[in-house]
Amino acid sequence: MSERHVLYQYDSCPYCRRVRQFLDETGIDLEMRDTLRDPEARRELVQGGGRSTVPCLRIERDAEVHWLYESRDIIDYLRRHHEFQQRGQPQ
Repeated sequence: MSERHVLYQYDSCPYCRRVRQFLDETGIDLEMRDTLRDPEARRELVQGGGRSTVPCLRIERDAEVHWLYESRDIIDYLRRHHEFQQRGQPQ
């Protein structure tokens, strides 16, 4: 089962910076949407996730979409997902 991830964030957010640092350290490449510079990204976040808080990870799996807030939860989720992908195990 494959997943698609999009990180909603902006540059000056310290919690977003924490997630970006984790991505840099692990070499995980995600699409990022800047909610301050891109009004459409902000609309997507509010419409889909219910609030404008960042960081937020949009997780698309099969036909379902989940919105995950909180930097530490996002990092934990991506760490687990990345480990499963490296081992080639289904999610």
